[in-house]
Amino acid sequence: MGPGKRAPYLEEAWISARAVDVVTEEARCLGAGETPLGLCLWEARGPRALVIMSVLDALWEDRDIRFDVSSQQMKTRPGEVLIDCLDSIEDTKGNNGDRGRLLVTNLRIIWHSLAISRINLSVGYNCILNITTRTANSKLRGQTEALYILTKCNNTRFEFIFTNLVPGSPRLFTSVIAVHRAYETSKMYRDFKLRSALIQNKQLRLLPQEHVYDKISGVWNLSSDQGNLGTFFITNVRIVWHANMNDSFNVSIPYLQIRSIKIRDSKFGLALVIESSQQSGGYVLGFKIDPLEKLQESVKEINSLHKVYSANPIFGVDYEMEEKCPQYSNSRSLLRQYVLCPFLFTCASAIPLMEYFEYHTHMSALCLALDFWFLPQSMLSSHSPLKL
Repeated sequence: MGPGKRAPYLEEAWISARAVDVVTEEARCLGAGETPLGLCLWEARGPRALVIMSVLDALWEDRDIRFDVSSQQMKTRPGEVLIDCLDSIEDTKGNNGDRGRLLVTNLRIIWHSLAISRINLSVGYNCILNITTRTANSKLRGQTEALYILTKCNNTRFEFIFTNLVPGSPRLFTSVIAVHRAYETSKMYRDFKLRSALIQNKQLRLLPQEHVYDKISGVWNLSSDQGNLGTFFITNVRIVWHANMNDSFNVSIPYLQIRSIKIRDSKFGLALVIESSQQSGGYVLGFKIDPLEKLQESVKEINSLHKVYSANPIFGVDYEMEEKCPQYSNSRSLLRQYVLCPFLFTCASAIPLMEYFEYHTHMSALCLALDFWFLPQSMLSSHSPLKL
């Protein structure tokens, strides 16, 4: 393999990769490259070694577009949460006239045909460029407002048009747009970051659901001949280091992006070496932690937290639907629109005004009774008031 080229990573749970060599001589570290920020990147050298594949290397749901996937790939992965489920959604551009179901998760949107489930598509939020609402021509609804999603995956652009076949329901627009916005504003959970606004008053700015497990002072970042002295944070979501003299000189490494964690030798002695995933750029960072017992303890703690995180990742997309029971809501609105309202209007036109108000009171009670009838058992047992 020629100079400057990286060995390809295999798509396996355990893979063979070149071991990291941080032994430095005249050039600070063998095969080292520098980022614009001065953090050191070591090229993989030396004998082959087993490296645990990062969570990100196996994660495709939020960063890929796939068509006609298997039923297994339509299932949610660990850490993926189903946020909303909308029936009667048409894929107007790809399957016009075909009624389907749209699933909104914290990583992607999934549409599948109700008639033939193998006709489906999965769109990751990381591929979305723009979301707008425009008028579309649906075979089932005619001219109607639709959701336009412009995406890009592997240098190929795709446009998706989804139409809600239930009249007067804005949930198609609110759900997808709001969840995508939540995904875009929570990248700190998932992305490798350099020189970010991580520190405030010498303390780590915690993300929601994040907890600090250890704070280690006097940790050297091995990015120069002398190294940079700083502080090291270990949380349940990521690893953070910042320089003591300059808080803006920092790095945030989510567990999602960590490919391997090792102890290797260097000209500074034994050091903690963290290799990031290939998708994040394949960074290899070295940190000097003293004494040796603390270094070994920290590596053990990081590996333990990484294992827990891998079993149930925290992607940071936190969004909760206001309407807890969409099927109940749709049934209630359809019943009122097509049954109660026409019946009420017809009867009201044939009775005097004072009798109408008395009649309307009885109809309101009927609406309440029907609401109660459509409630699922889980909601019947609660004490929350019903809302008409």
